[in-house]
Amino acid sequence: MTEKITSKLAMELEDKYGAHNYHPLPVVLSKGKGARVWDAEGKEYYDFLSAYSAVNQGHCHPKIIGAMIEQAQTLTLTSRAFFNDVLGVYEKFATEYFGYDKILPMNSGAEGDETALKLCRKWAYMKKGVPENQAKIIVCDGNFHGRTITVISMSTDPDSRGGFGPFTPGFITIPYNDLNALEEALKDPTVAGFLVEPIQGEAGVFVPDEGYLKKAYDMCKAKNVLFIADEVQTGIARTGKLLACDHEGVRPDILILGKALSGGVYPVSAVLADDEIMLCIKPGEHGSTFGGNPIAARVAVAALEVVKEEKLAEKAERLGKIFRDEMRAFKSDMVELVRGKGLLNAIVIRPKNGKTAWDVCVKMSENGVLAKPTHGHIIRFAPPLVISEEELREAIDRIKKSISFFE
Repeated sequence: MTEKITSKLAMELEDKYGAHNYHPLPVVLSKGKGARVWDAEGKEYYDFLSAYSAVNQGHCHPKIIGAMIEQAQTLTLTSRAFFNDVLGVYEKFATEYFGYDKILPMNSGAEGDETALKLCRKWAYMKKGVPENQAKIIVCDGNFHGRTITVISMSTDPDSRGGFGPFTPGFITIPYNDLNALEEALKDPTVAGFLVEPIQGEAGVFVPDEGYLKKAYDMCKAKNVLFIADEVQTGIARTGKLLACDHEGVRPDILILGKALSGGVYPVSAVLADDEIMLCIKPGEHGSTFGGNPIAARVAVAALEVVKEEKLAEKAERLGKIFRDEMRAFKSDMVELVRGKGLLNAIVIRPKNGKTAWDVCVKMSENGVLAKPTHGHIIRFAPPLVISEEELREAIDRIKKSISFFE
């Protein structure tokens, strides 16, 4: 195309030729660096969504981009029909990094969740002795694990489920952050696993009570049930620890990662587990053409190295406290609640004069901060972890100014 893409044209093209399965904020981005992005006309913004925590290491991190370019010029894809000289290096690096025996590489977060579900069921039949086709997995109200048919089968979101049945059976849904409900569900001897987000991101950064994860883990262990953590959004330093489960010293039996595993430059996801679980899956029983491809492997190693080299978990912990302290001290009728961990935070917005969280987000975009509402009344704030304290404070001022506009 030789025609210059203006914001107006870009939106018109998407509307005409793309499926209408998203409702984006009316901002067209064309460049990113660190914690900032620029639109097609050159206006600068602070990115406070980070592609739903995929861009934890910042936009276009030079180390990650360098690894991708170098590998892309050498070998891109072999499929798993053959070995390649990069995958094993990545697998060794990642298993040592997270402390597991084995890794199963996939592409998207939803694929990671699907992989974990299959692994859990297979383990139930091979190791736990659950009768064939009877394994159940406990999930939580308000969960978000992706949008495949099986994943929406355990969703309680009407937008995700409506008109897409029949659904995959085998799930028990309980309230999130409710240990009594978990205890009751665990009485069923055919339960194989408990799949949980350590913090429910899409539900509006719902942080469970302190001790919930540890107690839930211990309860699962007592019943020989696998504790499966979906850390696709909460993992890779976002919440102030490498994994959100680390806040309570919990080591999941199955760990699901994605998003920031590549620093947002390539689709990379993974499931980690020890041999007792992972080796239940045999050749031909699960896989992906692109899963574990050479570019993904090189990119993931670089992305994980950046997290440690730049101490991003420690940075997220420190800056997250500043964000919550500042926003809790801010007096506004519209701010009902501020919650979060590390640099995964949310503000619950109380509508005023007909103005909602969406209106606040539109005003913030005018003032140079990008964030998106979830569930109509909650705004999630998750900037790249490379953001400086000075940049964070400037963005906080713009957020306050945007909310104050409606006072």
